[in-house]
Amino acid sequence: MAADTSKPFFPAAPNPALIPTGRKPSRLSPESSYWRSFRNSELTPTNEFNVTHLAFSPAAAKSAPTLAATWATSVHLFSGDPLSPLPRIPASDDVTYSPSFRSDGALLAVGDKKGVVRVFRADKRPSSGGPLRKLAAHSAETRVVRYPVAGGDKVHLFTAGDDAMMAYWDVPSETPVFTAAAAHRDYIRAGAASPADHNIFATGSYDCAVKLWDSRTGNSPSLSFSHGELVESVLFLPSGGLLATAGGNVVKIWDVIGGGRLIHSVESHVKTVMALALAKMSNTGETRLLSAGIDGYVKCFDYGELKLTHSMRYPKELLSLACSPCGTVLVAGSSKGVIYMGKRKKKLGQDEEEGKGVGGEFDWTTPKPGKPRLGPSNYRYFLRGQNAKPKEGDFVIQKPKKVKFAEHDKLLRKFRHKDALVAALAQNNPRSIVAVMEELVARRKLVRCIGNLDKEELGLLLQFLHRNATLPRYARFLMGVANKVLEMHADDIRSDENLRGCIRNLKRMAAEEIQIQHTLQGIQGMISPMLALASR
Repeated sequence: MAADTSKPFFPAAPNPALIPTGRKPSRLSPESSYWRSFRNSELTPTNEFNVTHLAFSPAAAKSAPTLAATWATSVHLFSGDPLSPLPRIPASDDVTYSPSFRSDGALLAVGDKKGVVRVFRADKRPSSGGPLRKLAAHSAETRVVRYPVAGGDKVHLFTAGDDAMMAYWDVPSETPVFTAAAAHRDYIRAGAASPADHNIFATGSYDCAVKLWDSRTGNSPSLSFSHGELVESVLFLPSGGLLATAGGNVVKIWDVIGGGRLIHSVESHVKTVMALALAKMSNTGETRLLSAGIDGYVKCFDYGELKLTHSMRYPKELLSLACSPCGTVLVAGSSKGVIYMGKRKKKLGQDEEEGKGVGGEFDWTTPKPGKPRLGPSNYRYFLRGQNAKPKEGDFVIQKPKKVKFAEHDKLLRKFRHKDALVAALAQNNPRSIVAVMEELVARRKLVRCIGNLDKEELGLLLQFLHRNATLPRYARFLMGVANKVLEMHADDIRSDENLRGCIRNLKRMAAEEIQIQHTLQGIQGMISPMLALASR
């Protein structure tokens, strides 16, 4: 059939959206390139037991990290480069949980399903093969066993379990220092030791609460706040002032120094987050917060910039996560008994500081010419930065203001103790005067200064005592000073009418204060029976 030539022919215009743009694919960020440089492999064969906990030794060498993993009734150790299995430790007759290395890496503590905590040698196996210490810690599963991280504490241990009890142990004597029988209202499944203070610990429970404990204050929590979900993991960030908690599909960061204030909430997982870990980036030295969930993802979070930087996908549900202290080995434990190990690849010409690159015959390239250094011979050297204005997001460092010292502070620095006391009395500021007196007491110079006062300076001191000796804040200290003044200057007071007037005023104020205290005691005696009846 012939084409119809009576109608004009208009070819269809191509769709711009379907034409290739010719642009190069976007390059990966330096952080994504770093995490993609880890080569993944399976560390263990598949078995039917969950890998509940993983822990690296903090004292292991950079070239040979030591890993402890718990599944079934044993603790499995791996060491070397790459990680290879060591003889296993038969830790218990039941399922084991939560391995924890001591700060020097010599001991390893493990909990079990029956509530018993056992301590083993990790650096070398004992001849008997049994535990060094056995702590009858709990009546249910011991899911939290932690050695202190900071301060080099080697004799204490922190445990918690499904019986909602928390205990702080003296390991050599196998006795608890203190216990909190009802630390939470549900299972305690998470715990962490502070990197800033060896006395501080944190616990997380299925009652959605997170609590901070101080071993110096006993069995009551120092701080408590709610995560909002069942807490599966808690972790202190390196400064010790921030705490990360994982529960549900949310990871939250809290300011514990600020009283448990929520700083940021990360909702990057679609299923429950089971483990948190800190990873040190070996190329930059920065630290990242890693989270692993049963959705099979490991998320990398920059808590300094409060942003997610990378995601890693695994074929199984993840229950545990750990990173070596040097940052070159990353391991994740799955619900099918497989431990996935990621080890950073070593490329030629990369990480020269670590000695990984070896130069070849044709590796040399022409260096790029650098910009000439701006020196004092250039006029722009003296004008640089004067007109620069901070941009949005810049951190502005203000020039510190010069501290002005008071006159008595300057005199104390010159060890002119009497002049410092007189200068503080002339200012008529009770807080400064008492502070100077306490400093003189610490230097053992207050009695000598009082003895060297002349009549005019003694009058200033007696007037100050008359005005402030009965204040509850300073009464105990100033009444002692007044008695010392009367003992040392009795003759001067008798011979001077003004000083005798100051003593009379001081005596009258003391008598009025005594009368007020007697009245208050009478009122207290009348109110106490009423309060006792009301409480019944």
